[in-house]
Amino acid sequence: MKKTLKAVLAALLVVCLLLPLAACGNNATTETKLKIAIPNDTTNEARALLLLQDQGYIKLKDGAGITATILDIVENPKNIEFSEVEAAQLPNLLPDVDYAVINSNYAISAGLNPTKDALALEGSSSAYANILAVKEGNENEPLVKALIAALSSKQVADYITEKYDGSVVSVVENPGDGYDADLDYAALAGQTISVAASPAPHAEILAVAKEILAAKDITLDIQVFNDYVVPNTVVDDGTVDANYFQHLPYLEDFNAQNGTHIASVAAIHVEPMGLYGGKQTTLDALSTSAQ
Repeated sequence: MKKTLKAVLAALLVVCLLLPLAACGNNATTETKLKIAIPNDTTNEARALLLLQDQGYIKLKDGAGITATILDIVENPKNIEFSEVEAAQLPNLLPDVDYAVINSNYAISAGLNPTKDALALEGSSSAYANILAVKEGNENEPLVKALIAALSSKQVADYITEKYDGSVVSVVENPGDGYDADLDYAALAGQTISVAASPAPHAEILAVAKEILAAKDITLDIQVFNDYVVPNTVVDDGTVDANYFQHLPYLEDFNAQNGTHIASVAAIHVEPMGLYGGKQTTLDALSTSAQ
């Protein structure tokens, strides 16, 4: 009898010890957060948050626009944990996070197709048109005007449409023949203009403009960079004549933060930012996560 009683008491003790552990396990499950990686620069972080707000996953405070940060999130019903990362590194982080919001240029360079692989894609907002930029004071230089004309050509617009199938969209209104009628191209023959650019799609688009300029014996020196800082610093210090990699909100913030003096001279295309799956391959987890 005593042995039976001891066995029962021992069993009860085991159950009492296991119940808190089970409860703890249940709490861990309910507190699990989905992790979304977003760009850590001011304008692209805001752009990513606006995309997530448009999808209904978060809500930003009133007035939070193209400079919004995670501190402006007032509602997070999906219990999302945000990881702020350098934009160029986001594709590499996909295996380690549930989702990532990635700029199309970095997505394309990583072998992703924004129109096919993105689970959600922002609209073609002109606020984020990618621009050709030069150092202030050089806006009216003949070589700059020649490059603007080449990038604003029908040849470039058609290339963008055919090559990128909607993942990059031309914003040039009334594309021309690639040449500025007010320029003396004979006087520019034999000269070179250098441009700092991201690998894709910017350097690829510039390659089309390069052929247009070559027909007038003008050399376009395309210098490829894989970050969002050096292309601006080399233009500001005069090492490179122009750059083509960023949108206007980013440039304005960069100038304000770094004391640089770089000006936009033409808007060429827009790259819709996308939400890509990492550990999650569909949006189901965001639909069923904590409310």
